[in-house]
This record gives sequence, C-alpha cells and structure tokens, in this order.
Amino acid sequence: RGDLAESRQSKDASPVTDGEDIKRILKERALRLAKEPEASAQSVPCLEVLSFMLAGERYAIEARCVTETMPLRNLTYLPGLPGFILGIANVRGRILSVMDIKKFFDLPDSGLTDLHKLIVVRHGTMEVGIVADGLLGIQEIPKDSLQPSLPTLTGVRENYLAGVTDTGTIVLQAEKILSDDRILVNDEG
Repeated sequence: RGDLAESRQSKDASPVTDGEDIKRILKERALRLAKEPEASAQSVPCLEVLSFMLAGERYAIEARCVTETMPLRNLTYLPGLPGFILGIANVRGRILSVMDIKKFFDLPDSGLTDLHKLIVVRHGTMEVGIVADGLLGIQEIPKDSLQPSLPTLTGVRENYLAGVTDTGTIVLQAEKILSDDRILVNDEG
C-alpha cells in the first residue's frame, strides 16, 4: 500500500518537461473547458426576476429591465403630479421620476420610511424608479409555472401581469407599466 502511494506520488510529482506534452495537456484542457454544457432534455425556459414586497404581497419584475437597486434617499416632492408619482430623485447624475406602484395599483399604503428601496427600471428610452417595501432578491421562475391570473387580482394590476407563480408571486411586465399613457408627460396642448 505504501509502495503504491509512493509510486503515484513520484509519478504525479514528476515535472513535465517535454514541450509537446505541455501543449497536448493545455489543448486537452482548453477543449474540455470550451465544451458547452449538455442541455438536458427536461430544461425549461426560465424568467430571471427581481422579487420584492409591496403591501405585504410578493411581486417580481424581469431582471433584464432592472438597471440597479438602492435605498430610497433624496426624494424631491413636486406639486401637481399624479398621486402615484412621488417626485424625482437624482440617481448618479440622472434625474428619475419616482413611482409608487402601490398607489398606481390601488394597494394599501403605509407611507414611506427610510427602509424603502428604489428599483430603477428601464425599457427603451424610458427609465423610472419604482418604490418597493423591501427587496427579496433575484430568482429564476420557470415560464411554464406562470398562471394567467388570480381571482383576487382585479383592475389595473391585471393589465400589467406577466403571470402568477404557484407560490403567489405576482410577476409584472415592466414594458407595459413604462408605456402606460398615465405616466407619460406630454407638454403639447
């Protein structure tokens, strides 16, 4: 037993000095690393989403639309805006409208605290900050697990729905929210 271990040790410990051996080993490693992982026959397309809390419910929005998240700070209130637009915030030199989708969806509102988070969402040229009660993190949701709606969802929320998971997370479509006529400002007229 000792001889076998000693034999292996000396075999493994011997340096490879032949240049051709080194090239061959490196080429084999490169080929192994370059292989794409084999797709399983049961792989299901998934949505990568950012989950967050609103009025005690779990919501999610596709991560591809989220540019960043941060604590809600330095909010400047502006008069004459719709009730669901809280004001503006300076985010790294960009002035963004801050939207409270609880008011947009007519959900119970408990007021703002320093614990609220800002989710910066972008679709095309439109970029808006959305207020969340708390962030839950990024997760993958199998697309085939999304149900069309829940009986408890009514009105405006259903219009922006991508689906509801079996755990009750409401997945929103950022594109539909950001293209809603109510949040677009038109100076003409």
